[in-house]
Amino acid sequence: MGSVVRIVILSVIFLASLTNCQEGILHVSDGSTQREFCIVHNHSWTALAQSLDTATVYPLVNLTSQLLCNSSGITPDLVKGKAVVVMRGDCDFSLKALNAQELGATALLIASNKTLVTPSANESEYAKVTIPLALMRYMDFLEAQKVFTGEMQVKLYAPPLAKLDASTLVMLLIAIITVALGGYWSGACERERLNSGQEDGGKGESKADSGELSLYSPLKVVLLVLVMCGMLVLMYYFYRILVYVIIAIFCLASANALFFCFDAVLDQIGCGTIRFSVRNWNFSVRSIILASVCIVIAVIWGVYRNEDRWIWILQDILGIAFCLNFIRTISLSNFKICVILLSLLLVYDVFFVFITPFFTKNGVSIMVQVALGPDASGEKMEGNMVQVPAEPQPPTEKLPVVMRVPRFSGLAQNLCGMQFSILGYGDIIIPGLLIAYCSRFDVWVNSSWKVYFSSCCTAYLMGMIVTFAVMLLSGMGQPALLYLVPFTLITSAVVAGCRGEMRRFWTGTSYEILDSSRKPLLPEGRTERDVEGDKC
Repeated sequence: MGSVVRIVILSVIFLASLTNCQEGILHVSDGSTQREFCIVHNHSWTALAQSLDTATVYPLVNLTSQLLCNSSGITPDLVKGKAVVVMRGDCDFSLKALNAQELGATALLIASNKTLVTPSANESEYAKVTIPLALMRYMDFLEAQKVFTGEMQVKLYAPPLAKLDASTLVMLLIAIITVALGGYWSGACERERLNSGQEDGGKGESKADSGELSLYSPLKVVLLVLVMCGMLVLMYYFYRILVYVIIAIFCLASANALFFCFDAVLDQIGCGTIRFSVRNWNFSVRSIILASVCIVIAVIWGVYRNEDRWIWILQDILGIAFCLNFIRTISLSNFKICVILLSLLLVYDVFFVFITPFFTKNGVSIMVQVALGPDASGEKMEGNMVQVPAEPQPPTEKLPVVMRVPRFSGLAQNLCGMQFSILGYGDIIIPGLLIAYCSRFDVWVNSSWKVYFSSCCTAYLMGMIVTFAVMLLSGMGQPALLYLVPFTLITSAVVAGCRGEMRRFWTGTSYEILDSSRKPLLPEGRTERDVEGDKC
């Protein structure tokens, strides 16, 4: 046990430690005014200071009329002991750096009209360069010239980036609260139906009285997953057309989901309503107000969906409501269906994240390409290489299928482009359907401690922690279902086995064989042997 604790502590320390990043900051001042701009550098060159206070001050010399592919025509006295800014092009970064170093410059900035990439060279070239080297946007340099009319003093530094950003914790909190609330809501609805003694009729697939849809057929589950695969492939090939269809559907679905969430909250706090009739049509004042508010929120998101600074708040609110209502509306009839659905979606997630890069032209997985959009190059990384647009990019349409929380640390990253932690809706909804089934089963067996629900929520939390830990350790995005599905399915099965209720848990409840009172399947504390011979 002691060794396990030590390993956990060391892992937490490692995850919370600081790491260098490829983006840096160019601090420009003239004594009275100061501005900061994005730069991109490489750790293999001379390392930059980690803070503004420890960074060295250099006078800046404007040589943007030069490419510095050779030192001819440049007086050493002009650049000696100063930082030099030249234009990108015609020769390697290492040659520019060696020429600047030979002339006596103390730092080299390369202004670029192209996408900023991590400056690289042959391994043998790195050791020859002893001065700091970084790329900056040419438009930033032009802006600096307008702001600073006199001599510019510059500092180059790269603040270390915390591996465990606060946005990750916020995302974890959003995920666990959403699945817990969705599961609790589903269980509360089931208890209400049991208490009211309502019949749903048929085979339990369609419940018109509650607007729910129950999945009870393995064939339908397989068809559902195949449809999802087909939709993802279509989105990959016809993204620029279908993205607007998905945005429109999301606006309608999320507004509807937000209405049901607000309505349920008002019911819980006992908020009354006023009703009136117009030509035999009954209306509720509360419903009209709620519908108006929800529609306005969805419309605002739809209009300003590409505004990164604040629209993520509305997208997360609408996304949480969408996930909650989906978990409440879609019910899995038994554990067998849960196993089939979650296992198939696990394979689906792993295949489209890890396998499809071998078949795509750009080597990016279909899942990532669809989630980020084909033009979201500013958010894509390949190994230790980063890409930062040299000029403002037109807004790119992205699918509203993820929760987004901006990184709270990393000043350099936010200067170079706003960075987000993301979590797909599927990583909340799919395990949430199992949690909802566990919550309903607690109602059926009259579990006072909600043992299935609470244990499955705990397993989901542990699975999310492992997902984030692997992501931080590997530096790569992970298919969360790869960890969430085993954690939740195995935990639920173990609980059912330990309580002697595995057969009931596996087969669930068939509404058509229950009596009119729809009493719980097994009272708390009873086993199948206690009810042998009981008739439905």
